[in-house]
Amino acid sequence: MAPAIRGDRDHPSPVTAADARSGVSASVELTFTFGPFRLFPRQQLLLQGENPVSLGSRAFEILVALVEHAGEVADKDELIARVWPGLTVEDSNLRAQINAVRRALAEGGTGENYIVTVPGRGYRFVATVVRFTGDAAQAFPAVPHKGHNFPDRLSRPIGRADIVAMVCSRLQRGRFVTIVGPGGIGKTTVALAVADQLIASYRDGGRFVDLAPLNDPQLVPSALASVLGVAIRSENPYPALASFLRDKQMLLLFDNCEHVLLAAAALAEELLKRAPGVHILATSREPLRAEDERVQRLPPLETAPAEAGLTVMEALSYPAVQLFVERAAASAGGYELKDEDVPTVTQICRRLDGIALAIELAACRVDAFGVRGVASRLDDRFHLLTRGRRTALPRHQTLRAAFDWSYELLSEIERVVMRRLGIFVGRFTMEAAAAVAGDARIIPSEVDGLVADLVEKSLVVADVGGTTVYYRLTDTARAYALKRLTEDDEAQAVRRRHALYQLDRFERAHAEWETRPTTEWLSAHAAQIDDIRSALDWAFSPSGDVGLGVELTVAAGPLWFEMSLMEECRTRAERALTTLEESTTKDDRRRMHLYAAVAWSQMYTTASARDTGVAWTTAFEIAEGLDDTDYRLRALWGMWASRVNRGKFGEALVLAKRFSSVAQNTADINDRLLGDRLTGATLHFLGRQSSARQHIERMLARYVTPVRRSHAVRFQFDQRVTARITLARVLWLQGFADQALRCIEINVSEALSINHRLSLCNALAQAACPVALMAGDLLAAERYTKMLLDQTASDELDIWRAYGRCFEGELNVKRGDLAAGLQQLKAGIDELRRARFVQYLTTFLGALAEGLAVAGDAILAEATIDEAIGRSEQSEERWFSPELLRIKGVVGLQQDAIYAAGKAEEDFQESIELARTQEALAWELRTTTCLARLRRDQGRAGDAYELLSPLYSRFNEGYETNDLKAAKSLLDELSGHP
Repeated sequence: MAPAIRGDRDHPSPVTAADARSGVSASVELTFTFGPFRLFPRQQLLLQGENPVSLGSRAFEILVALVEHAGEVADKDELIARVWPGLTVEDSNLRAQINAVRRALAEGGTGENYIVTVPGRGYRFVATVVRFTGDAAQAFPAVPHKGHNFPDRLSRPIGRADIVAMVCSRLQRGRFVTIVGPGGIGKTTVALAVADQLIASYRDGGRFVDLAPLNDPQLVPSALASVLGVAIRSENPYPALASFLRDKQMLLLFDNCEHVLLAAAALAEELLKRAPGVHILATSREPLRAEDERVQRLPPLETAPAEAGLTVMEALSYPAVQLFVERAAASAGGYELKDEDVPTVTQICRRLDGIALAIELAACRVDAFGVRGVASRLDDRFHLLTRGRRTALPRHQTLRAAFDWSYELLSEIERVVMRRLGIFVGRFTMEAAAAVAGDARIIPSEVDGLVADLVEKSLVVADVGGTTVYYRLTDTARAYALKRLTEDDEAQAVRRRHALYQLDRFERAHAEWETRPTTEWLSAHAAQIDDIRSALDWAFSPSGDVGLGVELTVAAGPLWFEMSLMEECRTRAERALTTLEESTTKDDRRRMHLYAAVAWSQMYTTASARDTGVAWTTAFEIAEGLDDTDYRLRALWGMWASRVNRGKFGEALVLAKRFSSVAQNTADINDRLLGDRLTGATLHFLGRQSSARQHIERMLARYVTPVRRSHAVRFQFDQRVTARITLARVLWLQGFADQALRCIEINVSEALSINHRLSLCNALAQAACPVALMAGDLLAAERYTKMLLDQTASDELDIWRAYGRCFEGELNVKRGDLAAGLQQLKAGIDELRRARFVQYLTTFLGALAEGLAVAGDAILAEATIDEAIGRSEQSEERWFSPELLRIKGVVGLQQDAIYAAGKAEEDFQESIELARTQEALAWELRTTTCLARLRRDQGRAGDAYELLSPLYSRFNEGYETNDLKAAKSLLDELSGHP
């Protein structure tokens, strides 16, 4: 009998019911093998080896159904229909039969988990299945002598199909392949899978030679002779081995060569020359560097990405997760992956770097700690991961033993370098390695070769794909190296060199911050954030150097800024500032930098104690004392922004003019134009739209995007993007809705293209979301609001997240979901109140009041609109005043009809007059439409038409916006009445 289909663990070739029943002669039986089992469906027989396995008829039928569809999901309803035809059966009956099958297969003692539950769908048979066809009267033939001594595999390879196929191909073409990888990665498992696939093509079979037990390299040839049964009767073993193998077609598998590299390489070369039919497959933690050797590096198992919302099925498509779940099921009484466990299990697999041994050891602790308990203990992984199979080699029984084996094979100088490299949290360059690992004992020029040796020995990973070569230790290798470093007396010296290197690097990065493009700068430096954190934690520890910590905090400021890590910047800068203020050493320049960092990091957080005005004022005073014009401007900008955010627009205008005055003394014309932007934005809030537009358009017309990124660096935001925020709002107010909508679309695209999160959030919160809502483009508003909420999911920008919640509430109110919308508006407004961040607060209060009026809560609506108007008068935030008066009139109409109509008309008239004063045509149209409706309801249709028609005719764009469509609809209605 010849096998017809061979399944694969990663890409199973399913044996379907159609295969089993599609025209096969009645005298031919379809049989299956998997693991140690053989299944004869027609005979109702399951054998383990030569021994029958007891299974009930229903359990047997379920097993047949699963095996026929190996690799596929067998639907639970289809299984019930097949096993209990015509009957109504509870799912618990099916589960009971599945458990019976699992128990029967588990008695095989292989530790395999053949059946995986697919929650909500059914079950999947995951073992490799081989299908045979033959005469039913013929007994299943006995398995012939294997012709090899390869050990039976206790586990099947997961996620290695492509690698196995590649090694098979390379071995057949090149005769000598070494599988290379770190300890526990699964080299032997892959090698045995390759041997299993190829052994039939070798006439004389194959031999497995385990070199791990050898302490003397000279015994390598003797180990081969022993498994071949060749007697060695001379000091030179090669002639006898060559004579035996000369005419053989055989596969030799040399396992664990790393500690006998020279001897294994010499033996391989000798045999390949003298025995042309011999192929050699080796495993090692580093290449043998023998003639004609082809190296196949074994990567870690693929792990699931760190993203939310992965389902069980999606997670199980990743080999690392498959391995964890199957091993956990084998050791923890049938563990099944559930949706709530997916984030934790995928995190475990990522933190263990996809190393098969580490994942298996972690899975074996699920029975004791559960998946969350295992995850929480991974910081001490070498203590946790200590329960391997008792029959495994000692170095595979604990994670520490696996790394000890590799570590002890290193030279003393290689051990020193590996320990020191453990200080790097992320990737590092060779320059960084030389600076940290080099000292008087190891000169930096020697570090290059030593790091290269560690790469070759699979202890350091090299990324050679870019213009700069980066190196890193896996999390597990780093944990081991750090543990070794802490056992050594040089740990403090290494930590100091690491911190000094980070300081040198980021002082250089600070200098180039204003000149390199954002994307390029971040690409070069963002990956170092964890090393900065590590160096700062050490510097401010009792055994560290706080002076070095202060310098490093100042140097790292641009990185936190570009990565929008506001809260981290604030806490780090405040700690450094406290240290500096308590020091007897005066360092005003660093104090100035730190006060500025504290101030801008607090500007968009809801921290109750934040008072950016004080910090900016202190920074300005220090800049004055140092005669530092650059920081005078930065601090004036910060003081202006603080006043705007607090709703103090009169004071903000004074500061904008002061900024313009100081900017006159600088050589950069863009500084003076930035003064125009600050003035224009303030005038917009004060309700002076024409003047605001003049300042903004002048700034945009003359502003030249600098080759240096000085303005985005010094003043937080890209200045073109920020100027268009004001322009879009003014355009809408003046009746140019289409232009305003195009402006926000262009602005968001540009903010995305420059990859600057602060500028993007500012563009979304201050223009894109509100302008889209005011124009009634709810689809655009929804898109921009979702983008804003996605960008502010972390805590650093929680002011803008509160904006996003309010915009979401407005959307829901406009779409008729009053309950959800009003609740979201109330929550967002409360958050802004607590933060004393009042810019745009009156707008949200207006939306809340109008929503409450629609909901019929006239009393609360009136209180809310009164609060909004009071705030507007107090802060001089006049741009929204016409709309607040309109909303007040709408709310008033909910009260006593006769009284309310007169009062509402007064509010509407006042709104219209104010809108005309501000040249805010959009507000004028919205309120005039309300007043026209009121007059229509009073039976004054002609007056209503005369009021609205001339105003509508003043618009020449925006006809698809809600306000213009509402006005047109009302005019059409009124035109038929006298």
